[in-house]
Amino acid sequence: MHLFSRIARRLAVVLVLLMTLWAATFYYAMVDEIRDEADDALEDYAALITSRVLAGRELPQSGDGTNNTYTLTPISAQEADARPRLEYFDENVYIAQKGEEEPARVIKSVFADAEGQYYELRVATPTFEKEDLFESVLIWIVVLYVTLLIIVLGVTMLIFYGGMRPLYALLHWIDDYTPGCKPQPVPDGGEVEEYRRLGNTLQRAIERSEQTFERQAQFIGDASHELQTPLAVIGNRVEWLLDTQPLTEEQAAELFKIEKTLSHAVRLNKTLLLLTKIDNQQFPESADVDLVELITDCVENYGEVYASRGVSFECDLPSHQMLHINPALASTLVGNLIKNAYIHTAEGGSARITLRDNTLTISNDGSEALDAEHIFDRFYQGQRKSGSLGLGLALVAAVCRSYSIGISYSFVEGRHTFTLKL
Repeated sequence: MHLFSRIARRLAVVLVLLMTLWAATFYYAMVDEIRDEADDALEDYAALITSRVLAGRELPQSGDGTNNTYTLTPISAQEADARPRLEYFDENVYIAQKGEEEPARVIKSVFADAEGQYYELRVATPTFEKEDLFESVLIWIVVLYVTLLIIVLGVTMLIFYGGMRPLYALLHWIDDYTPGCKPQPVPDGGEVEEYRRLGNTLQRAIERSEQTFERQAQFIGDASHELQTPLAVIGNRVEWLLDTQPLTEEQAAELFKIEKTLSHAVRLNKTLLLLTKIDNQQFPESADVDLVELITDCVENYGEVYASRGVSFECDLPSHQMLHINPALASTLVGNLIKNAYIHTAEGGSARITLRDNTLTISNDGSEALDAEHIFDRFYQGQRKSGSLGLGLALVAAVCRSYSIGISYSFVEGRHTFTLKL
């Protein structure tokens, strides 16, 4: 999830909580204010009626221009003592002018006249529908929330992307960085101290990485030269000894074993050095390689080498298929897969290579499945043939990693299948 998305989600949650709290506070405050105003009006109207009763004056009539209604009921002293002197409450009151009941605020008071007669005065005034008020408040709160959310997110986006521009420049620079290639200068962090520190730290880290990479590359080159030279010298001396006469049969056999071991060591050294170079991305040069032409040449060449095995190799290829890759690594990738198919197919068996829709598939006959989890590991011991280094598929996997090529293995209906997503 992107950083801005996380910020937006949290802002939305915070706004929901704040708006909910504000809406509840606003609703109850408004209800309380309306009740206070209604109570004040009821209290004034009740005081007017009470004063007229005590003064013996005429009482107001219903429909006197106000929405107030009242009832004046004589009660006994015992009833007066049992009832509160002043009480406010809400209830539905029948409004004669409208012919229906409506919510009303009611005041009920008890008083006595000069003769000791007690009265219960009940005054009601129509008020608001709480459900209607709640619905209106809710609708406007939702509208306000959506409006505020859009405004806040818009302003936040402008501020966020403006402030984070140096960070995105650093991320883009890191994405473009390739070890061994002279990098562009680290983007300036601008006026923000944290970005400047991050850029300086990144610059120092890259410099250390480049120094380590150069030392490692130098070590690989030195190891390649220093190991191959003595191995070649030893091989030449063994050949010289084989040509020297007289040699007993036993001596010749031992020298042939030494020569075979040296040959294996030379191949192993070259292959391991190649693997290391691939893993360290020391093949930066790339070009458009025609895979169809490369596959055709490899099948033809290995077909001649392993002609004695009688393996039939079927090709289903388009006219052309270009891949942007280092040519030497492309040859390593395709060559090892085709060689692997020839070597591990039983004599008289069949192999097939298909290239369609950017998917390269190579399959061959087999007796049992291999360990799909470890088949691309170095020195995997699967069904290794005599003389095999156990590094061919490791080379294939290393090339695929370097160019983000997906590779998988499966065993279906007696056939090993390697699939590459180009």
